[in-house]
Amino acid sequence: MVPQFMFATGIENSNPTIQNGTVRMDEMAKCGHYEHWQKDFDLVQELGICFLRYGPPIHTTFLGPDKYDWTFADATFQDLLRRNIAPIVDLCHFGVPDWIGNFQNPDFPVLFAQYAKAFAQRFPWVQLYTPVNEMYICAQFSALFGWWNEQLATHTAFVTALKHIVKANVLAMHAILEVRADAIFIQSESSEYFHAENPAAIRPAEIMNARRFLSLDLNYGRRVNSEMYEYLMDNGMTRNEYHFFMHNNLKHHCIMGNDYYKTNEHRVSADGSTKASGEIFGYHVITSQYHDRYRLPVMHTETNLWQGSVGDEAVNWLWKEWANVLRVRNDGVPVVGFTWYSLTDQVDWDTALRRNHGSVNPLGLYDLNRNIRPVGKAYKQLIADWSHVLPAHSICLQVPIVMPQESHRIWAQKQEAQMEQASADESTAQANAAPAE
Repeated sequence: MVPQFMFATGIENSNPTIQNGTVRMDEMAKCGHYEHWQKDFDLVQELGICFLRYGPPIHTTFLGPDKYDWTFADATFQDLLRRNIAPIVDLCHFGVPDWIGNFQNPDFPVLFAQYAKAFAQRFPWVQLYTPVNEMYICAQFSALFGWWNEQLATHTAFVTALKHIVKANVLAMHAILEVRADAIFIQSESSEYFHAENPAAIRPAEIMNARRFLSLDLNYGRRVNSEMYEYLMDNGMTRNEYHFFMHNNLKHHCIMGNDYYKTNEHRVSADGSTKASGEIFGYHVITSQYHDRYRLPVMHTETNLWQGSVGDEAVNWLWKEWANVLRVRNDGVPVVGFTWYSLTDQVDWDTALRRNHGSVNPLGLYDLNRNIRPVGKAYKQLIADWSHVLPAHSICLQVPIVMPQESHRIWAQKQEAQMEQASADESTAQANAAPAE
């Protein structure tokens, strides 16, 4: 086991549908990862990174109940194992296969748990998981804003999507733990805050600031406040569904991953409408709020910024976020990792994947030609400067990670021992069954 601070990046694998399910916004395809995955893994190593937020494309891997195409996953995950890069496996990133439909489907949680277990059985050396990425944002964009997947815009649709998504996450954690008892789950949820722009906006802002916690409250089995309980009940959640979340607390297996961008803070008007406020509180204040609520180790699981016209905007944002991470840590919060997301530039996130324009967003550590950006050089230097300092500085910054190659050996030894025991048991049973002479 190697206790270490987890410097990470990610390979963007969003894949929601738009235009009533007719267009799949597959970021791995848009960013060229299917063609350049080996080069992308080379770049991860060039940066000195050992942890990668990564997952197989669910829509081309999960073909039906108990039916999978592991071709791409086998190639990529075998290579990650060979390189000893620890994946934080992102199994569902904003989309589901066409045959499941969307997040209104009540069968999704059980089906997804089966998929998660099948993955864990095929890749037993994997320890770190984000079963469902950004559960709150996924439900909000799909069923409250009407942007993706089901493209609905009602509170009932939002609650339905949310309860199915979080239940899928919880059931997947249970399923993975059946295979890998020491699995660690890093939630990766958006950390939000809503600012009232005038006194009349205080009430709607309060409601939004309560609602932002719903996905993690349910996931961690934390009782919601009375107003949010009424909100859930009024919009289709049953008492039995709510009790499921309260009785399936796997908090002790979790790290609270939180994502922070300049767009995560919002200004609220009296009529409840919102617009971006830009960075006001920042990562330090908002993460402290989330940690005070859940009391879990924290990993900063996503941030980025466009390189900009001057060319140093992303570099300055990296250092600002890192300074916030250190401030949170110095306040006593056990921060265990940091992530610039993603490895390469992304495509069409300037419209939140609502428009299939092919617009390149210059916010990666590398551009889409796989040339390093200034922020990539800065992150590489940051990792080199800090990677050997933080683990030794405080036990709060250490997580006992079993790296892939070590885990593979442990698993092989365990399987060999189980086979030997099974063989011995069979021999004993045969001996006991033999007729006495």
